Amino acid sequence: MITASPPVRSLRVAALLALAVFCIGPLVLLAVQSLAFGWRWPALWPAALQLDAWRGVSSGAIGRAVWTSLWLAGATTATALVLALPMARAMATLPRPWSHVAAALVFLPVAAPPIALGAGLQVVALHVGIAGSALGVWFAHCVPAVGYATLVLTGVFATRDARDEEAARTLGATARQRWWYVLLPQLRPALAEAASVAFLVSWAQVALTLVIGGGAVRALPIEVLALVRAGQETDAAVGALLLVLPPLAVLAALRRGVQRW
Repeated sequence: MITASPPVRSLRVAALLALAVFCIGPLVLLAVQSLAFGWRWPALWPAALQLDAWRGVSSGAIGRAVWTSLWLAGATTATALVLALPMARAMATLPRPWSHVAAALVFLPVAAPPIALGAGLQVVALHVGIAGSALGVWFAHCVPAVGYATLVLTGVFATRDARDEEAARTLGATARQRWWYVLLPQLRPALAEAASVAFLVSWAQVALTLVIGGGAVRALPIEVLALVRAGQETDAAVGALLLVLPPLAVLAALRRGVQRW
């Protein structure tokens, strides 16, 4: 059995400590800031810790922003799955070079800078009359979310074995039965991944929410940004921690799901 030399072990420990500091350190500082009272420079620790900022979440602006972000992300996720599933299935069956053209079109809203995408979508939203509304923000969020979800599902459709569907069709299963009893159970892990990506794209979206919403749609990222600019560090820290919770929950759920599947 080969063991690492002391200098190598020390280097590994130092690397792990540095990783922990860079990854966990900002979250620890946010947690302390969310409880801080009278924390002024150059003090290394707040004068007191209290829960006042957390107690006011449910009835304050942050609580309303959380609910706005939740329903926006939920509606975006549902729309993305409904649109991405048939699109990915169709793209996987396209012959070349049309499959490459379709993949490039789907990848375009994913690769485009959000501010540039927002500028183009703002023109559409103004003409349709949904600029500055929650409906317009939902529409804007769906564009990159559908792209991400389609890319995730396309890779699965391109590599999956379709003989189970053929066998079900031979046995007399209708198209709806093949979708419900054969295809969807096989795609459960991929659908969970696509839904997670779509949810997080909407949940953390700043540029599109700000451009299309015009500041009227107070999703959580916009509320946190406003609190930071107003110098309300404690409330901003609370909002920032609430922004982090869904991604952590999604990652934990995906990890557990991968182990089960």
